[in-house]
Order: sequence, then structure tokens, then C-alpha cells
Amino acid sequence: MARPLPTFDAEAAPAEPGPLFVDWLATALAAGVPDPQVVTLSTVDADGMPDARVLVLRDVDAAGTGWVFSAAADSPKGRQLAVHPAAALTVYWPQLGRQVRVRGTVERAADLVAAAEFATRSPAARVGALVGRQSEPLASLDEYDEAVAVARRRLEATPDAVAAGHAVYTLWAHEVEFWQGDAERRHIRLRYTRTGPVRTPEWSRTLLWP
Repeated sequence: MARPLPTFDAEAAPAEPGPLFVDWLATALAAGVPDPQVVTLSTVDADGMPDARVLVLRDVDAAGTGWVFSAAADSPKGRQLAVHPAAALTVYWPQLGRQVRVRGTVERAADLVAAAEFATRSPAARVGALVGRQSEPLASLDEYDEAVAVARRRLEATPDAVAAGHAVYTLWAHEVEFWQGDAERRHIRLRYTRTGPVRTPEWSRTLLWP
């Protein structure tokens, strides 16, 4: 990390993780970090094996209690969340030497919420979701291109079409940790731990050894 990095005054951090995350995200945007809203979602399958993939964080509430993402319910991650409704989110902005880690339980939103979220997606993203069959074996790219063409025609004919099984999930955070790297290895780690029931913005803060 032999480069200039921002400072982080953990003692001046807000009482809730949400405002701090929004501030760090805004800093990443201003610094030109590519795709700063892309996070790694980690889940566990029915056999207890871990899995991970990158996706777009769709929203986070003001307190940093609820972290929202979407997925196909019949995808590997959707099936894993149905069996083990808990997950972790990780985002890393290397240009800033900053990482945020979130752990908690996951809840699927109502279908109406998922339909509304689906409508906000780009046409290309909606076409891809309408194709579906995520992670299934593919015989050839020609087969995929044909399925995309069919999905595109469907969307043109029915602009409000929603992919079957499209789901919106909220990760209700139990812990949120902020990590600020330092060129001299004097890394700063601040962990927020929820002290109240799920969905309540009640947090304690703990400074951690690097």
C-alpha cells in the first residue's frame, strides 16, 4: 500500500454504520473507483460448503441495518439462501485501501417489491434475467444467443414482463466492519455490532486490533 490513502478517525465515526458506508461510497465514487457498488456475496450451500460471487448492492437503509440485493431464486445463491438464510457481504476499494464487511441474516422480499426492482433494471439486464437458467450446463453459445433473442422479443412485446423467480433480498446486518488500510500497516478496524432486535438501528462500536 505504498500510495497515499485517506485517513479514518474511528472515534469520530457515526453511531450507526449506514452514514459511514454512504460517506465511504461517495468518496469511492469521487475517486473514480470502478463499480464501487459491486460487492461479494458469500453464502453456504446445503452441504455446508462456502460459495461466493460478485453482484450489485441495490440499496442500504439509512442506519445500515438492511442491505439489499437481488438474485434469481432458482440460482445457486437463491437456493443456498433458501436453505441457510444468512450471508456476508464484502466490498473492497483498493485505490482507497478500504474494505467493508457485513454479516447477518437474509430475508426475501415480497414479489411486488421484486417486480418494482426488476423494472428499474436496464433492458439488457432484464433480457438476461428473462433468459434465466443461471449456472445450468450450456451446449453452445449459439443456444444462448437464441434464448437471448427470444427473451428480447418477449420484452419488446411485454415491457413490464418480470423474470420468473426474480427475488429481492435484504441482509439484516448483525455486524458491519470498516477497515482502513495504512502504508505503515497501522490499519484501522471499526466494528459495529447490533445490540437490538432485527431491523432496529441500535449499535455498539468496537475498535479492533489490526
